[in-house]
Amino acid sequence: MESAKIKAYQLFVLVVLFEMGSAILVGLGAQAKQDAWIAIILGLGFGLGVFLIYYQLYKYYQDLPLTSYIQKITGKWIGRMIGIGYIIYFLYCASRVLRDFGELLTTTIYTTTPLIVINCLMIFTIIYGVHKGFEVIARVGELFFLIVYMMAVVGFGLIMFSGLIHLENLRPILENGLKPALKTALTETVNFPFGEMVVFTMLLPYLNDAKKAKWVCLGGMVLSGINITITAVINVAALGADLFARANFPLLSTISKIQLANFIERLDVLFMLYLVIGGFFKISIFFYAAVIGTADIFGFKNHRKLSFPMGALVLFSSITIASNYAEHIKEGLQIVPIFLHWPFQILIPSFLLMIAFFRNRGKGKNEQA
Repeated sequence: MESAKIKAYQLFVLVVLFEMGSAILVGLGAQAKQDAWIAIILGLGFGLGVFLIYYQLYKYYQDLPLTSYIQKITGKWIGRMIGIGYIIYFLYCASRVLRDFGELLTTTIYTTTPLIVINCLMIFTIIYGVHKGFEVIARVGELFFLIVYMMAVVGFGLIMFSGLIHLENLRPILENGLKPALKTALTETVNFPFGEMVVFTMLLPYLNDAKKAKWVCLGGMVLSGINITITAVINVAALGADLFARANFPLLSTISKIQLANFIERLDVLFMLYLVIGGFFKISIFFYAAVIGTADIFGFKNHRKLSFPMGALVLFSSITIASNYAEHIKEGLQIVPIFLHWPFQILIPSFLLMIAFFRNRGKGKNEQA
């Protein structure tokens, strides 16, 4: 790992930007229809519990990233195999978010621009950021955090004054009971975006005050969860449950309806600006974790040498990951949660924590003796 240190506030900003990332853009919790906001709150609750698993592992090994302490917990060779699995997982997640980013721009504004051109521009920017180091990414996050919140306040105000909010679209609440919302939480919202905090197991050692890690990360998750919930409520209230469930990008549909005094309209640019900012930070964090994890496992002294070839791999994967956007979304909702998210976000960390608990309990007894 590079010798970088970031402040607690910078980590908080990165957590919020990462969690909101692409979750605000897509119809998160759409399977629960008008109860999407309940599914998001349930997912946040479960996600906070999952993060405590990551935090407990961090307490045992505060100076080590995930790929290093896995080897201490399970042994060198098994640990390396699991670590390589996490690197592939982080690269895959970066590819998925990059595809989301490219698809939205090519289907809305740059309709005649090839997907690979859009994705190339983004990945080259991210590679440049990784070359500059993690501290630079964190400082840029501080700057854009304020811009994102200014845009959010302006956008929320314009939506309210445009008379788009119809709270009756949120009723009936829990029409079919709690089961649909709970099912959506367990199969979608707990994994995306809250379970993706597993990537921060690679980044927590950069924090200059380890004591603040727990509350900084939990606070960032709660704030982003509130923002995503409010966005879902606004989308359902403005579009109705059926259109919200069918729309590929509900927030874009909501913003495109803004019309105030026959003067303020076509504010899609706010959405696109957030898309670029949110996409950059989400992809950057996944990509950076994969790069330093690879350097750690294979003994590279300079992780920067890995950024370009691994960036090319992410770019290629984002193009070939699915033949079209419908297939991409179906894969993300039905296949990825079961075969990737649950094992890498919940099952493997829980297994590692159990082993670490018994290993460290034994050490504590030996020290006392």
